[in-house]
Amino acid sequence: MKLAEPNVRETPNNASKKTTATILILDDDRFILDSLSEFLEMEGYRVLTAGAFDQARVLLERNPVHLMITDLNMPSIDGLGVLRYLHDHFPQTAAIVITAFGSIDSAVDAIKLGAYDYLTKPIIDDELRMSIQRALKQQALQAENLALKQQLQRQNQYGEIVGRDRRMQKVFDLIESVASTTTSVLITGESGVGKTLVARAIHRQSPRNTGPFVEVSCGSLPENLLESELFGHVRGSFTGAVADKQGRFLAADGGTIFLDEIDSASPAMQVKLLRVLQERQFEPVGSDQTVTVNLRVIVATNKNLKKLVEEEKFRQDLYYRINVVEIHLLPLRERVSDIPLLAEHFLEKFHRLHEKPVESILPEAMSLLARYRWPGNVRELENAIERAVVLSRGTVIGPEDLPADVVEPACAETRGLGCDDSGTLIELLANAEKQIIQRALKRCDGNRRETAHTLGISRTSLFRKMRDLGLQ
Repeated sequence: MKLAEPNVRETPNNASKKTTATILILDDDRFILDSLSEFLEMEGYRVLTAGAFDQARVLLERNPVHLMITDLNMPSIDGLGVLRYLHDHFPQTAAIVITAFGSIDSAVDAIKLGAYDYLTKPIIDDELRMSIQRALKQQALQAENLALKQQLQRQNQYGEIVGRDRRMQKVFDLIESVASTTTSVLITGESGVGKTLVARAIHRQSPRNTGPFVEVSCGSLPENLLESELFGHVRGSFTGAVADKQGRFLAADGGTIFLDEIDSASPAMQVKLLRVLQERQFEPVGSDQTVTVNLRVIVATNKNLKKLVEEEKFRQDLYYRINVVEIHLLPLRERVSDIPLLAEHFLEKFHRLHEKPVESILPEAMSLLARYRWPGNVRELENAIERAVVLSRGTVIGPEDLPADVVEPACAETRGLGCDDSGTLIELLANAEKQIIQRALKRCDGNRRETAHTLGISRTSLFRKMRDLGLQ
């Protein structure tokens, strides 16, 4: 049996009041539908109406409904059944029950099933208006609480990794995909992009998250000490070995070991690392006893390992062993839209850490942050925000609180944008903004929707900026 098309009534485009929410009315009385629709449209709401539950279900599936007003007594399914359906399938939709035959028992049942309010006919306008406003307010608070919980959950999963750039979203997807496996992961990217944070996020989301996370910077130790540091040694194995020492691989047993700057390992060390990756076995320095470990290995580098392999500076078999899954992190200059998000994140962090009353960043200061090239990447931005918070004497961060390299147009990084050091600050900022937009348009092949998303602004804002800057 084909259902009749549901009735959709919307506030006209020239309505004097702004549409604030979508409300679905379910009632088998056409007079009630028409009168409530007219009243709610005058209040500025987008209104959908249905005379039967099947029609209401179609509307719920096709539209984001904020609030549903349902009659209690209907032929096919009563209002309590509708509330059960909302609870199971659309818990984000608030509900108000109306009826001409009210009773305390039915009101109690409706509230237990999640109805925000229970009104009896005839409906009083002011009573309905207040009920809707309160229901929508409660719904907004619940949505905000849910968003905060999801944010906290994501923060627990990803630590301080922050980003809304579409390429960073792919990084999050890769982390989730590999976390539950035992495969080796290679993290690449320039210094300061957050490779350690990604390694910790993989460990945090893995089944080994209750085990240790051990980090080793291979480039910070000479070869003779690196071997002892990784595999341990026995007493008397070399001068100064006055006692047995447990290596980092054994310390990471049952968890994850993260080897940063893997490219700095010597050829001899690369052979030993290859064996550990293949067999999970090694011998401590000076010992003939084989140690077996159960751990996950994550490695990182800021070099082009493939090029090092071609130059015979890195073992090819080790390269293919560690490069099962590669996660590449972009430099901060290539994800400009994430700079404001990161800046706000670090502002909140250091505002609390140093107990300073700094609460916001002025637009002109944010513009300077966005135009800077950030050779030190996220780490440099974090340091700049901490410095600004510590040195600021007010409640906001302005250009005067930022490092000189970020502010001065004559610095090397700013000249990389093609800026001149002449002109007013407003002119310099406009010139930098123009070139940032030009570069983003070029990266996105002129696609304005993608460019706006990359820059973290709306398409309307992008069009306006392009017009004002003469980029049309």
